[in-house]
Amino acid sequence: MLIASKLIPGGAGLAAVLVRRAATVELDWGTRQKSRFDATDSHGRAVGVFLLRGSSLRGGDVLVADDGSLVAVKALAQPVLHVRVGAKGTPLDLLRAAYHLGNRHVPLEIKPDHLQLEPDHVLAEMLRRMGLLVEAREAPFEPEAGAYDAASVGHAAPASHGQVPAGGHGHDRGHAHGLDDAHGQVHAHGHVHTDACDHAHGHEPAHGAVAAHDDHGHRHGHGHSHGDHGHSDGDHDHDHDHEGTPSPTRRSP
Repeated sequence: MLIASKLIPGGAGLAAVLVRRAATVELDWGTRQKSRFDATDSHGRAVGVFLLRGSSLRGGDVLVADDGSLVAVKALAQPVLHVRVGAKGTPLDLLRAAYHLGNRHVPLEIKPDHLQLEPDHVLAEMLRRMGLLVEAREAPFEPEAGAYDAASVGHAAPASHGQVPAGGHGHDRGHAHGLDDAHGQVHAHGHVHTDACDHAHGHEPAHGAVAAHDDHGHRHGHGHSHGDHGHSDGDHDHDHDHEGTPSPTRRSP
């Protein structure tokens, strides 16, 4: 049995000739909404589909088997209810129908001039009472994806198994977000610093000193320690008083 664990949504990036030559599997919606199932492709091969949990397949998607071969997915025609506006109706009737069906969490395919749903005699009667025409048909069924479902944004694959999300960065480079560094200082930009760092940081000293580093007018190359506010490199002076430190009193002889 071939194992197909990779998905190319819509065959994106593949040459059309490769997709045309690929074996196919025709699946109804009940199967395509599963992330793990067995199927037989058009070449008679047994294919075990093993995708990330929560994944679903759409017509036009392409699976990649463990031997490198491609398997194109086709939406199999299945029984559906085809709903359209009646002779005296308006497109608003379809909107109302979609609203009421959505309240019942019914998988629904939405097109500009019709709706499609899986057969249900109770819902069919409700739609007819709303003045819509309901017809039983055999057709591919591609229900609307959830607003936060991957399919609603072009089948974007979840960022896992080493995948890097668009516009972001992977978390295998040693980044630490919102953690204190070795000095006990919190960095707002949230990355781990090493001895190679030579840029200035507006961080807060762990010893609780009131004075901010912006007032000192110096830069740190991470070669210092904050024990008692005494800097070991000694290459700068403080020409200001720290708040709360009493001034020495001169005594008369």
